[in-house]
Amino acid sequence: MSIQPPPFLAPLLPDNAPFSPIQRAWLNGFFAGLLSLEGPGAAPLAPEQAQALLPGVNLESPSAGPGDGDDGAAPWHDPTLPLADRMEMATGRPLRRRMMAAMAQQDCGQCGYTCEAYSDALAGGAETRLNLCQPGGKETLRMLKKLAAERDGEADAPKPAATGASQIAAASPAGSLPGYSREHPVKATFLSRRRLNKGASAKQTWHLDFRLPEGLDYAAGDSFGLLPANAPELVDAVMACLGLAPDTLVDGRRVRETLLRDKALGAAPDALFTLLAETTADLDEKVKLARLAEGEDPDGDLDTTDVLAALGKSSALPETGAFLAALDPLQPRLYSISSSPKAAPGQLSLTVDTVRYDVGSRSRLGVASTFLADRIEPGAQLPVYVQKAHGFALPASGAIPIIMVGPGTGIAPFRAFLQERLATDATGGAWLFFGHQRRDSDFFYQEELEGLQAAGALTRLSLAWSRDGARKVYVQDRMREEGAALFDWLERGAHFYICGDAKRMAADVDKALHAVVEQHGARDAAAAKAYIAALKAAGRYQADVY
Repeated sequence: MSIQPPPFLAPLLPDNAPFSPIQRAWLNGFFAGLLSLEGPGAAPLAPEQAQALLPGVNLESPSAGPGDGDDGAAPWHDPTLPLADRMEMATGRPLRRRMMAAMAQQDCGQCGYTCEAYSDALAGGAETRLNLCQPGGKETLRMLKKLAAERDGEADAPKPAATGASQIAAASPAGSLPGYSREHPVKATFLSRRRLNKGASAKQTWHLDFRLPEGLDYAAGDSFGLLPANAPELVDAVMACLGLAPDTLVDGRRVRETLLRDKALGAAPDALFTLLAETTADLDEKVKLARLAEGEDPDGDLDTTDVLAALGKSSALPETGAFLAALDPLQPRLYSISSSPKAAPGQLSLTVDTVRYDVGSRSRLGVASTFLADRIEPGAQLPVYVQKAHGFALPASGAIPIIMVGPGTGIAPFRAFLQERLATDATGGAWLFFGHQRRDSDFFYQEELEGLQAAGALTRLSLAWSRDGARKVYVQDRMREEGAALFDWLERGAHFYICGDAKRMAADVDKALHAVVEQHGARDAAAAKAYIAALKAAGRYQADVY
């Protein structure tokens, strides 16, 4: 099926332009959004003019991609798709593209790259660490190890030319300025926390404030990275399981300090299962642990097996140094910033849910969320960095309307957006869809939002509460109910934003948006899909998902 720009956009590239249908549709949407032009179309392009539009792309063949025979499309770049589906879509593509398909597809920045830039860096050798995709977890790591083995087996093969995202990847995050990468954190001061839930809420959500060191700045839409410490009670339980005294040293450093600050104690890594399989003399244990190391799930609990639980699966204890070497490093955590520097210069705010849950008789704790909620006091300094946003920012002009969908802690970047719009006297209008369980206990920032409405910075506020009535109501339901006005805002040039859970909420919101465009834009499913694809290509549909 040929891909065409939506009917409201006059094509800016003629049919004879030497691009594939996907490239032509993308460019039509991009340039229409960038230039805000309407007209009868465009005159035929000379080959050299077309080539100038996509430097680095081989246009000898309309399907050729950036120097490696790839067409540049990434149909797998959808965080709701299972890994197996993504890899199937990338079958036959160059190695760097299959590595991209192995990523979590969130472009969250936790690795210091976008998904595409990280995969390009791995394939080209500029990056050697395979375990940086935190959202992808062990599933992504296992696939990257297979692909890296393929890469290493072709070590003598020529590397792809650095173009586009590859050039971004070549600038390794290790070369970033202090305070702007996970490799070069700086110290910020924790100022205060206050609980946002009221009454008998089932959740525990905190507003947290930090003072930044001089010279570290950020923009609305950026994320804040911090290096947490593990819970002391979990560290002590692991040491007790290993039979270690509190003052045990390895390589001149206390093991307890290493486990607190440097090692991940969450999902048990494959290397730990391999070590335990090599350590035990029990044949049944050896077989089971080897299967666990391969990603199998003989006990039906692999998804909840952390380091402590993994130790409980073996009757033999590993040597301490080998145990530490088998653990993954403790990774930084990223949170969407919920403030604008224009509202409080030199300070920064976060909005964080505390993660606590039980597995059997044990309580499990979110590493960073409980670190922020329970284990730091005002005045404490902690290592942090600002992760600049990858394609998640306000439009340059305040005259452009914005639509924001952010239930729960997904409100965080939109609080920042609204503070920014208020400070800059934006006139384009702002519409927020917010929801949670109960209005009385979970209406985050209610007074602030009402004040922003009174000041004119927030034009419309649509609320959804899933536990307040006989019927559960979510933000996507409100979108459908108010679809006519929503489509009208899009037609007036509004930018559309989502922040929140990638697998469920964001996927449901995307489906609702397609339904709105179909119903109120009088389009069939294919035309609605093309309409939304053009919004994305023009930077008018942006997501901050996790």
